[in-house]
Parts: sequence; structure tokens; C-alpha cells
Amino acid sequence: MFEWFGISSAGTQMIIIFFLLMALRLPVAFALGLSALYAMWQIGFGLELAGDLIATGITKFSLLAIPFFILAGTLMGSLGIAERMIRFFRVAVGGLPGGMGVVGTVVCLFWGAVSGSGPASVAAIGPMIIKGMEEDGYDRAFAAGLVCTGAAFSIVIPPSIGLVIYGVIAETSISRLFIAAIIPGIFMALTMVAVLPFARRRAAPATAPSLAALMPEPYEGEPRGRKLWLSFRDSFWGLMTPVVILGGIYSGIFTPTEAALVATVYALAVGALAYRTLTLRKLYDALGTAAASSAVVMLIVAYASLFGWVVTVDDLVRSYSGALLGLSQNEWVILLVIMLILLVAGMFMDPVTVMFIALPIFLPVAREMGWDPVWFGVLVMVNLAIGLITPPVGINLYVAANVTRMKIEQVARGTMPFLLASLVGIAIVAAVPSMSQILVDWLR
Repeated sequence: MFEWFGISSAGTQMIIIFFLLMALRLPVAFALGLSALYAMWQIGFGLELAGDLIATGITKFSLLAIPFFILAGTLMGSLGIAERMIRFFRVAVGGLPGGMGVVGTVVCLFWGAVSGSGPASVAAIGPMIIKGMEEDGYDRAFAAGLVCTGAAFSIVIPPSIGLVIYGVIAETSISRLFIAAIIPGIFMALTMVAVLPFARRRAAPATAPSLAALMPEPYEGEPRGRKLWLSFRDSFWGLMTPVVILGGIYSGIFTPTEAALVATVYALAVGALAYRTLTLRKLYDALGTAAASSAVVMLIVAYASLFGWVVTVDDLVRSYSGALLGLSQNEWVILLVIMLILLVAGMFMDPVTVMFIALPIFLPVAREMGWDPVWFGVLVMVNLAIGLITPPVGINLYVAANVTRMKIEQVARGTMPFLLASLVGIAIVAAVPSMSQILVDWLR
């Protein structure tokens, strides 16, 4: 069939079949595996290597960070550690201009960084944040847009599973990627907060149902200063989590992969000793949830190894990257094309899948251009985060529409102010590489 259109390359056929299978709503992992197996059969050798390639693709020490970070995040949610931190954020920033909008931004970024998944964060805390913003006078669609955006940008905040995957593919220091993503991640959050003053707000209706059932106002009746102290005291051990993880990595005590295990042990210790919320049932449920979430990611990684083998053997990297470099002599034009491709791909697929497909082609271009791989990695993650909220098919939009029982068009409309601000933000991140490099250079 492909010969009719003059497409002889098995690798190109593989890519076309992959997108056709995606259009038929086949799970991403199986679309990757089936299209790669077809290409390996077309090439005429390699099928007998499939098992070895899959095993090699997932038996990498750095990839151990994925299941342990997911487990750590699951434990923090089920043991009440995350809830205490959310209460602290509500007390600390709830009184600022923007009220629950600021709280929602902080909570979405934090929770997403802990859970490792933007769509999962929308589903988990979306109803709570949207309800609180409605009580604070925000439009429901606007609130849904904020949750979608905050959960999307959480994949930039370390410890980010996306950055772990990028580090493995690009063979770049994951520690440097983590530290480089901090300032751009905070900057993108500030672009969200900058949108809040332009939101139309109304007085909260007196007949509105109470928010207390979803997010109780902590320490009601206490002075603000005492509220802040009490909430900080209750959440202290949880707030120390990023200090333990990032501090241990950057001080050289342990690697990012070992940090994932440390985070898991730390969450168990805090739940068992500090908050006394750990039970065998909660541990069992957390292990099951984390195992299921990890399996989804690792299955994509496993089948992506077959995909990557075909890309290498069929020399797609040289032909596609050469075509990209031939578009222009201007590096900014090439960067713009790469960003547009990532943005569109991010609308249809999760960031992990996009990276395994696109990075083998884009990384040689980045090296040819002399771009810093750490800066490029942060830029890739910000770009893929924006793809999660880009209409008409941004994944976060569909999740938000499902949990709020709103039409996808309404959610997309509420997301538009944040999308426009995000596009301005990523342009600044791209134009100012020092934003990603300053902390890395300072800690070197």
C-alpha cells in the first residue's frame, strides 16, 4: 500500500502506522509496539531481537526513579502529608490578591510535581480547587482553565518524571536538569498568577454551598499569625520533602535515582512516626496504585525501545534531522519549528511518548546548533506542558471536562487566557537561556 505513495522507508511507514493506530484509539504503548514490529518485519531482520531490545530499554538504573517517585507521591497523598501542605499553602497565600486563584496555582503545581502526572492532578484535586475558586467569585470555566494549566506545568517542577526520561534519552545529568527547571517552572507559574487580576470576579453568593466539606478552613477563629504558625508546624515534615530530595541530590549525598527511594522511605517514616497515619491497608492501596501508574509509563518505555531501534537502523535521524537543518540557516527559525512540532504532538500524546519519538531526531539538531542540552531539555518540558492545555485536543482539557461535567468548549475557553500567557512565557524562557542556567552555574 505504501508503495502506491512512493513511501519505501520502513521507518517512515512505522511513523504513519503509529499515528493511524493512535487515531483508532489504540493505547499508546501498543501503538508504539505494533508499528515498530511491522517496521522490523519490513526491514527483514530484527524480530528475534525484540525481547532483548525491550529488556535493554527498561533495565536502566536511572529509570528506577520513575516507580519510586510515583510511589512517594502516592504515599504523600494517602498518608495526609500532601493535605497538610495544601492547608499551609491556603493559609499562607489565600489572603493575597487573587485569593483561591493563587492557592489553586500553588497547589496544582505542588500536587502535580508529587504525582508526576498532569492529567492525574486535574482529576485528583480539580474538583476541590474549582469549587474553592467558585466560592471566591471566579467563573467556573476560568477556574477549570487554571487547574488544567497548573497541573500541566507541574511536569516541569522537579522531581519531574519527564525530566528523568529526557535525561535518560539525552544522556544528560538529571541533577542538572532538576536544578535548571526550578526558575523556569516558577516563572511559568508567575505567568499564570499574572492572569488572575484580569479575571472577572463576582461576590460569592450567600446561598452558595459551603467549601468546608471539600477544603476545610484550617484553625478557624485563630488570628492569621497563629494560623500560619499552626499550619506550618503541622505540615513541617511534608514541606521538608523537597529539601531532603533536592538538597541530597545537589550536595552529592545521593543520585536522583537514589533520591526517589529516599523520598519513598521518607514518606513512609513521616506517615508512620510523625503523623501516625500509616496503616497496612493504606500501604497496600498505595503500592497497588503506584504499581499500576508505573506500569503504564514503563510499558511505553519498553515498546519505545523497539521504535528507537527502527529509527536508528533505518537512519531516520540523519534524514529527518538533515531536512530540519535544511529549512533555514537561522537557529531561531529551526527552534521555532521544533517547538511547534512538540506543541502539536503534545496535544495528542503524553510527554513521555512524544520524547521517545521526537528526541532522537531533535537532539542531533540541538547538538549541531550548539545548544545546551540542559536548557533544551527544560524548553522541551515547558513546550510539552503547553501541549496538554492546547485546544482542541489537549489531554488536560478532556480530564477537566469530565470531572466538572462541563463541555470541552467551555473548558477550552477558560484556558485561553492562561494559554496566551504561557506562550509569552515560553518565548521568554527560550530567548533567555540564562534563566535555566543560572542556578546550575551557581551550584557547579
